[in-house]
Amino acid sequence: MSQNTEYRNQPPGLLPLYGRALLPRKKQRGDSAALPDLSAQLIGVATGGSDLNRYRRVCGFERHRAVPATWPHVLAFPLHLRVLTDSRVPFPLLGLVHVRNWIIQHRPIGEGENLDLDVSLGEAGQVSKGLEFELLTRARSAGRLVWEEISTILFLRPQSGNGKAPKEPLQLETYANTCDVQVPKSTGRQYAAVSGDRNPIHLYTLTARMFGFPRAIAHGMWSKARVLSLLEQQSDWQDGGFTIHCDFRKPLFMPASAMLNWQASAGGLDYQLLNSKGNIPHLSGYVQWHA
Repeated sequence: MSQNTEYRNQPPGLLPLYGRALLPRKKQRGDSAALPDLSAQLIGVATGGSDLNRYRRVCGFERHRAVPATWPHVLAFPLHLRVLTDSRVPFPLLGLVHVRNWIIQHRPIGEGENLDLDVSLGEAGQVSKGLEFELLTRARSAGRLVWEEISTILFLRPQSGNGKAPKEPLQLETYANTCDVQVPKSTGRQYAAVSGDRNPIHLYTLTARMFGFPRAIAHGMWSKARVLSLLEQQSDWQDGGFTIHCDFRKPLFMPASAMLNWQASAGGLDYQLLNSKGNIPHLSGYVQWHA
């Protein structure tokens, strides 16, 4: 049975949702990839305000009449939590890994424009490391679809066997254009304050070590937004509708010096965010202009 939760003008509070994230989950049966039919809607959310300005500063966006293409992801984040912390979802929120992300901007969204947001669970399937599933987000303005997002999320399962699978060597292509990206130690906390995403692995060294990381790592969606903010400043950037895809690859530990590497491609751009030596990819993807 489909279960939809609707909110009007005000998103669900984050604190109760984080409390729900700590509750025990029902164990998933066997290798079943079946997920509950869940969705959540927020009717009437304004895209402007002080939070948008803070977001621009944290991610490096210049101010335009349109909001950054990654901003609706932040507006929808409480709905993401509402769906993922539902008691019928059979895995815990903490420990889920965001592995891929697509954003499709059908047209620029004006600052202050009102949106209706919808979040739902999509397809799921078994992979070698566990279960991957899609979290789907859509934004409508005056009833028309203006923005979409597909987040692919991995629920890790313990690997069988005694040994680890051999790692394939990284295949990195060097693109023509490069610029430096500085990631201060406080980036995770600044992004958490404006996005609401307070996963402990992004905040402090101490909290990240609790989950097996030597230092705090940057949010994947901050990294994607920072890349987009830099690409938008290039002379060959095109305004209008576009799709931006990325694969989240290796953690970006903070503080860090990284480099954005990109090149023009047929109908868009290819890009990768690398470490300062250029031999480890933190994320990679492409931008495709819409005709």
